[in-house]
Amino acid sequence: MTERTGAVVIGAGVVGLACARELARRGIDTVMVEKNTAFGQETSARNSEVIHAGLYYPSGSHKAALCLRGRELLYAFCRTHQVAHRACGKLIVATSTAQEAGLDALQRQGEANGVTDLRRLDAAQARALEPALRCSAALLSPATGIVDSHGFMLALLGEAESAGAALALRSPFRGARRHGGLWRISIGGEAPLELDAAILINAAGLHATQVAAGIEGLAPTAIPPAHYAKGNYYALAGRAPFSRLVYPLPEPGGLGVHLTLDLGGQARFGPDVEWLATRDPQALDYRVDPRRADAFYAEVRRYWPQLPDNALQPAYSGVRPKISGPGAAAADFCLQGPEQHGLAGLINLFGIESPGLTASLAIAEAVAAQLPGLH
Repeated sequence: MTERTGAVVIGAGVVGLACARELARRGIDTVMVEKNTAFGQETSARNSEVIHAGLYYPSGSHKAALCLRGRELLYAFCRTHQVAHRACGKLIVATSTAQEAGLDALQRQGEANGVTDLRRLDAAQARALEPALRCSAALLSPATGIVDSHGFMLALLGEAESAGAALALRSPFRGARRHGGLWRISIGGEAPLELDAAILINAAGLHATQVAAGIEGLAPTAIPPAHYAKGNYYALAGRAPFSRLVYPLPEPGGLGVHLTLDLGGQARFGPDVEWLATRDPQALDYRVDPRRADAFYAEVRRYWPQLPDNALQPAYSGVRPKISGPGAAAADFCLQGPEQHGLAGLINLFGIESPGLTASLAIAEAVAAQLPGLH
């Protein structure tokens, strides 16, 4: 059985939902296909729920440009769609004078990216904002915030469906090939359904490289290697003595063990960086080892010395879909379109990790811009 539609989006995480909404609002019949029983069950549901300001990423990169644009779009979307969020601000801290050069470099990078509201604080100024904080200096990012990621995804889905898009759950991708000038996409289980579409968007997140391997005609050299980095989170018993997010300076593979808040004021610490040996996203283990919290205490006490013993409890974990491995420089988002791989109507999204949530609406714009007739 073969059905015809305008576009198929593989994956109904936050980026897939944003892409489907963007295409549907432009008048394209769009079907989202998702292997899980609900939308947003993987990376989109297992992160810090932070709206990033855009200061960490190399100037000129997709991450820098799409984070800045996405932040503006996300705040506006949350206001107009009544999605719970708060621009609580963030402090990036130097815990010794030796680290202050790192703060200077980070401020320069942020300003080069167009983040115009960063403010350098000395120790006394930082403590005036957060009395429990210990640091030698800090960088205040007022534009950083937090968002209800599930509420955001629900609003994206609602708007996509209102514009005519459809979501097919329990519909794993089986393969795609060119047929009659269109993409013929096979989805489902024992009795697969085939969809013909002019546009195919691979927004499968952790599974994006596996999906790409199932697209006939896509050169193997166009598919980057997949690397998975697990991040574990631990919840703080009791209410946090902070009203802003607190981050150390970035570390290889992540942004350091930081303190984030949810919209109810509950604090959690993480994520750490645990590189996984597996290359199979089906084999990922999301269990959080309580023993890994032992290393968190020393890290956190550098900026919050009063963290009580035994105050951290396993919360949850997430896995970053990386396309650069341990020891390598962090890879940029890969938005791979026809100009890169030569196949009409196909967009592959690889390595969409942080700040993917913040950038999701801007990524959707960028996807549409790579498709003829949509820009």
